Amino acid sequence: MTDIHATARAAALLKDHRDSIDRLDAILIYTLAERFIHTQAVGKLKAAHELPPSDPAREATQIARLERMAEESGLDPEFAKKFLNFVIAEVIRHHEQFQK
Repeated sequence: MTDIHATARAAALLKDHRDSIDRLDAILIYTLAERFIHTQAVGKLKAAHELPPSDPAREATQIARLERMAEESGLDPEFAKKFLNFVIAEVIRHHEQFQK
């Protein structure tokens, strides 16, 4: 039988972890929104100057940079790479729309 005090402590810890997760999710969403404000400005600038929507050299540099940061922080570098590739694909899609 589970100790009622241990169960209450576990419930409190669970709530604390979930509160932190919710706060971090909000930070991620607002950070991504801010990032896309800047990438859309870049897309408009590229369109205005007839530059290609994609910059493979920059993308490779960013992926390598984020993989290093992921390793340093204890995050799976492969996950970081997949995440950044997803974000980059969305950015390029926006940039291509500005080219039309």
